[in-house]
Amino acid sequence: MPPAYADAIHFVVVHHTAGSNNYTAAQSAAIVRGIEIYHVEGNGWNDIGYNLLVDKYGQVFEGRYGGVDRPVIGAHAQGFNTGSVGVAVIGDYTSTQLPAAAKTALEQVLAWRLDLAHVDPLSTFQWLSGGNPRFPKGVAVFLRAIAGHRDTGYTDCPGNALYAELPQIAKDVAALGGPKIYAPAVAHNGEGQMRFTARLSVAQPWTVSVVNSAGIQVAQGTGTGTAVDWTWDASLAPPDRYSWTIASPNARSATGALGAGAALAVQKTAAFPAAVAPGETTTVSYTLTAAANVTINLVSPTGAILSTLLTAQKPAGSQTLAFTPPPGLPNGAYAIVVNAASGSKTATAAAQFVVDDILTGFVATGPSLSFTLTRAPTALVFQVLQGAQLVASPVVPAPTVGPQTLTWDGRLSDGSRAPDGTYMLVLSITDDVTTFTRTATVTLDTTAPTVTVISFPNLRFRVSEPATLALYVGMKRYTRVLKKATTTQFWLKTKPFAYRLTATDAAGNTATVRYRR
Repeated sequence: MPPAYADAIHFVVVHHTAGSNNYTAAQSAAIVRGIEIYHVEGNGWNDIGYNLLVDKYGQVFEGRYGGVDRPVIGAHAQGFNTGSVGVAVIGDYTSTQLPAAAKTALEQVLAWRLDLAHVDPLSTFQWLSGGNPRFPKGVAVFLRAIAGHRDTGYTDCPGNALYAELPQIAKDVAALGGPKIYAPAVAHNGEGQMRFTARLSVAQPWTVSVVNSAGIQVAQGTGTGTAVDWTWDASLAPPDRYSWTIASPNARSATGALGAGAALAVQKTAAFPAAVAPGETTTVSYTLTAAANVTINLVSPTGAILSTLLTAQKPAGSQTLAFTPPPGLPNGAYAIVVNAASGSKTATAAAQFVVDDILTGFVATGPSLSFTLTRAPTALVFQVLQGAQLVASPVVPAPTVGPQTLTWDGRLSDGSRAPDGTYMLVLSITDDVTTFTRTATVTLDTTAPTVTVISFPNLRFRVSEPATLALYVGMKRYTRVLKKATTTQFWLKTKPFAYRLTATDAAGNTATVRYRR
C-alpha cells in the first residue's frame, strides 16, 4: 500500500527500541531490517512503524517509506501518529545514558526535521488524541514539541535515562543552525483580506511575497523583528492560483499556496478547554474563509442535535463562541458543529469536547492547587514545568473523594531548591471519561529589590523591579508604588536629617536603606 501523509508535522515522538545495546555499527542495518520484519509480519503494519531510527554510532536510518522530508504517517504512537514524526534510538536507555554520537545525530536530525516543518523545538501545545487506552479519542493532551513515547500512552519508552535528557535535547536542537521561521500561517480575516503570520527565532528583517500562477509577484510586505504580521488585500485580485513565501536572511523559507476569492470553508475549529466540568465554559474558535450565515449546534454522542447555540451572519475571519454546558448534561463526548452557508455554498466543521463531573472547584493559590473529586480517578499526576522542561514531579497521596490540596514545595526533582522564576503547575486527572488537564503559573521570588542610592540628601533612588516604597522620616510615612524598574525621587519641603527607606516587591521581599547626616 502507498504511504499515508498528514497535512503537516507538528511534533516529534522519541522512542527507544529496547533490547541489547551490544551491537556493532555494521549490525545496525540488520537490526533495522529485523524491526521492519517484526512490524510488518508480526504487527501487520504496512512498513516499519518509526519514521527515522538512530543507532549509538550516530548513523541515521529511514524507517517508514514515503520520504523523510514529507509528513508520512507512521505507526509509533497510537492516537498520535498523524501530525508527528517517530524517531527511535536503537538500544535500551532505561538506565544507560545516550552515547555522545547518538545524541549528536539525534539532535541534528531533529533540528533538520523540525526546521523543515517550521516547528519551535521548545514549544508546548495541546493535541487531541486519536484514541488509545490512556487517552480516549478527542482528549486534549499537553505535549512538548519533542515528546517522549510515554507522554502519549501507557509505556516506559523511551526509557528513564533518555526521557530525562529530552528537555536538554530540545534546548540543544533549538540552538543548532541559523535563524528559524516558526508557525507560518495564513488566515482570511475579512472580505478578501489574507493575513500572514509567523515567528522568527531572532529579530531580523523578513519579507512576505505573493506570486501568481505565472510566477509574477503581485504583492509584498516587509518588516523587522521576531513577529511576522502582514495582511494582503486580495479583494481585487483576479481568480488564480497564488503562492506565498515568508523569507528571512539565512532562515529556511516557509511557502504555501492559496487562491483569491477562496471557496467557503470552516477552518481551525477547536474547543478550549476540550474537557470541562459542569458549570465551566469552553470557547469554540473557528475561521470562515468567506462571509456566511452561521448556525452552531450542540450535538450529542449519538449525533442528535441537542440545542442551537447561534444563528447569525458572520464576516470572513476568526470567530469565537463561549459555551457553558447546561446543568444536568450527562458525562460524555459532545460536538459543537459549525454550519456555514453563503448562497448555494455550504461548509461544516465540528469541535469535540468532553463533559466530566469528576473535578470541581479548581483553584490555584501560589504553589497550591485545590479542587474537589466527586469520585476516585484512574490516575492523578502533578508536574511542574519551567518553559518546556519538566523540573519536578511531586509525590502525591492516593486521591480520595472530596476536597484535595496539592502543594509544590519549591524543590526540583533532584531535591535542590528551585531558582527564582516562573513555573507552570500541571494537574492531570484521568477517569473512564477523559483526562482533565488544569494548569496554573507560580512565580518564585526570594530576591529583594535592589535599591541604588543616586543621592542620599535629595532622596533620589533607582529600584530594580516593581515595588512599594515606604519612606519613614521621624513619625511620618510616605509611600509610593512603582509599577516597573525605574528611578524615583521623594520631594520633601525640608531635607530630612535622617530617614529609612524600604522597598517591598510583590513576593514580600524587602530591601532597606538608612541615612543619617
